[in-house]
Amino acid sequence: MTEKMQWISIVLALVLVGWSYYQVNSYKSEMQALKKDKVELEQEVQNVESQAQYILNQANQREIELTHETWPKYFDIAEVMVDESDGKFMRPWAIYLVKEAETYGIDPFIVYELLKIETGNSFDPELVGPETKYGHAYGMAQFMKNTAPWIADMADMPYEDDLLFDPYYSIKLSLVYIDYLYDQYDNWDETLTAYHRGMAGLEQYKLKNGHANSEYSTRIQTNAKKYKEFVAYAP
Repeated sequence: MTEKMQWISIVLALVLVGWSYYQVNSYKSEMQALKKDKVELEQEVQNVESQAQYILNQANQREIELTHETWPKYFDIAEVMVDESDGKFMRPWAIYLVKEAETYGIDPFIVYELLKIETGNSFDPELVGPETKYGHAYGMAQFMKNTAPWIADMADMPYEDDLLFDPYYSIKLSLVYIDYLYDQYDNWDETLTAYHRGMAGLEQYKLKNGHANSEYSTRIQTNAKKYKEFVAYAP
C-alpha cells in the first residue's frame, strides 16, 4: 500500500470514528431526553391516579353515608308491600320499586297498587293479558308491544319482547311511563286513567264523562293513601 493510500485510510478511519462518536452522543442525548420525559410522564400518571383515588374514596364514602341513611327506609317501606301482598310481591322487587320511585319523586305505593290491579293481585311477572283489538298486554305492568318500545326508547333502555316478563324491567318501565304521563297532565286522575286506557282513551273517557276520575284511578289513589305515613316525597 502506498503512502497516499495509507493517509486516505487513516482519514477515513478518523471520519468514521468521529461520525460514530457523534452518533453515540446523539443517542445519549435522546436517551436522556426520553428518560426525562418518562420521569415527568410517570409523575403525571401518579398525580392523576392520586386524584382519581381521592375522588373514588370520596364517592365510596358518600355511598356509604347514603346507604346508612336511606336503606333502612327502603327496607321498611318494601316490607309493607311484601306483607300486604302476602309475599306475592317479592322483597327484592319491593326494594327496587321503592328505590327507583324515589328518583322520580313518585309515591311507590301508587305504582304498587297499579301493579296489583294490573295483575289481578297476583303480581305475576309472566302474566299475559286477555286479547284485545290492540293485542295482548304482557308482564307485571301489562304493557302492549306497541307501547313499550317507545317508552323504553324514551328512557334509553333496551327493548326486546321477552324483557316485558322481567319484573325489574316492568317496574322500571312503569315508572318511566307514569313519570312521563304525570309531566303531561300534572294530576293523578288523568295520569292513571291514561296509563289504563291510553292517552287517546283518556280523551274519549273525558269526552264521555266530563272528567278523568275513573274507577281505576280512584281505587289506586285511595289504596295508596293508606300508606302516606311511609312516604314523604310523593307529589
